[in-house]
Amino acid sequence: MDRFDALQLFIRIVELGSFSRAAAAQAIPRATASLAIKALEARLGTRLLDRTTRHVRPTLDGQAFYTRCVQVLSELESAESSLRHVAANPRGTLRVDMHGTHATRIVLPRIDDFRARYPHIDLVVSSGDRLVDLVPEGIDCAIRAGNPRDSTLVARRLAVMPQVICASPEYLARFGTPRHPDDLPAHQVVKFFSRSSAMDDTLELIIEGRVVEFALPGWMAVNDAENYVVSALRGCGLIQLPRFHVEEALRSGQLVAVLSEWPCPMFPLSALYPFHRQLSPRVRVFIDWLSVLYEEKFGPLTAMP
Repeated sequence: MDRFDALQLFIRIVELGSFSRAAAAQAIPRATASLAIKALEARLGTRLLDRTTRHVRPTLDGQAFYTRCVQVLSELESAESSLRHVAANPRGTLRVDMHGTHATRIVLPRIDDFRARYPHIDLVVSSGDRLVDLVPEGIDCAIRAGNPRDSTLVARRLAVMPQVICASPEYLARFGTPRHPDDLPAHQVVKFFSRSSAMDDTLELIIEGRVVEFALPGWMAVNDAENYVVSALRGCGLIQLPRFHVEEALRSGQLVAVLSEWPCPMFPLSALYPFHRQLSPRVRVFIDWLSVLYEEKFGPLTAMP
């Protein structure tokens, strides 16, 4: 293993905290990874990693070396990307995490176009509603809705998505159709929760130029976007979400939009990535491609009201 590959392996071991996971991420045997780090430590004349049966952590020298390695490899990728043929033909594995709805309805239906443009990039796509920890989990880029809260990540806005409040005809037949925001206290919502946020039981409307929240009761709570919609389809309560997610159900009458005279706040969508990945050609071309894809779907980016 050459020095460049050894440095990449060392960085991945520190970030993942595991020889086995780092070896799998680099597509090499664990024994090869162990020998490469031993050779690196011997060449440097210092121990870089503390190893136990459960954890792998950098030593003080190892942490300092890790910080420097990240800087060096970022500078190297920047230098490579300045070469026209490298910038135009990035290669390697790109690990992306995004909500399942965005993967299945927007991104993956066009992924063959990305492959045709960048045939040397291999994609690993994971999906879910939890906010992944990018560095420890080895994720290069995450696509997430809402306002980013992690200041350690770079955020690039991809779209602002119109939202809708809706419910099933069966629910509205039982509880009545709200005609005014003042009617909302008599209604129920489907609650949404995740590991990274508290239970959300609110609906939001823009009234006289400001966002007003309505906290409502509800007997059903879910932590998955698809289950959120299914709960509404089964009459469990009102839901609020990006309109594209329920466009077909609205057209077919399975769900009915309510309070349309009062706009919902636009919902932002961003690409998030660690600072040390911001110069990676793979990350850059993927986000550039996503920006065009989302502009086609939701229109050009505008300031949020």
